[in-house]
Amino acid sequence: MDATRYIVAGRLIDGSGGQVRRRVFLAVSGGIITAIAPLSALPTHAAPTTVTDLSHCTLLPALVDCSVSLCRSPSVDRSLRTALDRADDDARLAMLERHVLYCHSYGVLGVADHDDDAGLAARYRAGSERAIEIRSSGTPCRSRQDCDRERPGEREYLRVVLSGDIGDEDDTLPFPDRAELQHILAHRRGRTVVAVANGRRQVALALAAGCDAVEQGYRMGEANLREMARRQVVWIPCAIRARNGLDSATGDGGVACRFSQRYISPEKAAPGAEAFWKETLADQLRQLGLARKLGVRTAVGTGAGSVGILHGESMVEEMKLFLRAGYSLEETVRSASEHGARLFGMDSLGMLAAGRRATFLAVRGTVRQLPRKLSYLEGIYINGMPSSLYHKDPAGIRTTP
Repeated sequence: MDATRYIVAGRLIDGSGGQVRRRVFLAVSGGIITAIAPLSALPTHAAPTTVTDLSHCTLLPALVDCSVSLCRSPSVDRSLRTALDRADDDARLAMLERHVLYCHSYGVLGVADHDDDAGLAARYRAGSERAIEIRSSGTPCRSRQDCDRERPGEREYLRVVLSGDIGDEDDTLPFPDRAELQHILAHRRGRTVVAVANGRRQVALALAAGCDAVEQGYRMGEANLREMARRQVVWIPCAIRARNGLDSATGDGGVACRFSQRYISPEKAAPGAEAFWKETLADQLRQLGLARKLGVRTAVGTGAGSVGILHGESMVEEMKLFLRAGYSLEETVRSASEHGARLFGMDSLGMLAAGRRATFLAVRGTVRQLPRKLSYLEGIYINGMPSSLYHKDPAGIRTTP
């Protein structure tokens, strides 16, 4: 039987949404938390070799990004994106592996991938040490034909596209009608169903059909939010998409992603784009604040892999938008960890509590420095032990797209 180890925390945000706990310790045995208690109750017989002193740190659960594309580059260089989209599976798998490490380096240890049409996530899991938990939707469902020609094991969850992406000008592709949506959900086989839907009518369609989560949900209105609260449907607002649109529309080309100046938009802003994105972002933040008041369960998703939205790093920015909408830090951490982990059945991730895995992030500094300090993690612990894949990089420099 594994000996009990003790991890001392200066501050703990456990992911439940409850208040920060100060000067506590986690007792860990076999990678499982057996107790969380005040530091004053630390056993006096505990040997120094069994105690990990993180009293200078804030501990919080590993993060879960509920909307990513691991096989796509966020570069704004169209020629680069096109070349990568046309690359063979080995090249795309190599890019997926880089993006997995980017996620891991920011403490994002769980992702829901929505653009894996070649089964690359399964190849990754079979061929290397698993750095993060991945749930793949395979090819998104736009029709009953997509559902009917599903390959065995292709989809770990269903992602149904009912609206064009808020940041996509191409709305010409077909979307499922009510009958097709009901057919798709009839073949869900117990899997989570996420609907990408914007506007009152399309979100209402997703809710009426029984989808488990709504992604984006721009301009869906108060009535749909109330219905989501009643049905306990999870909302993944992806507010960073609008923030990113606003950043890229500002000025004469602007910064496509303000928090990483490596990605610079080479194009001039379209007339009216700045006003559109400013209102779109403001409206989404208003909806997010209302969702909090109504008790809608929210989860964090970024759309990483879209133009200018970086894998891993974008989680910090989406969490800042939750705070801007009126969420407390503790509520934001819950949305960025526990809610996503439960939605996608990631049992090794989520809230830190007795009986749960001791997988967490350690951030040097005070609670007030979060979430900014998530870009400079002191450490990542998996099952109570330091991650062998994480190495602090104070420069934060990326050398590949």
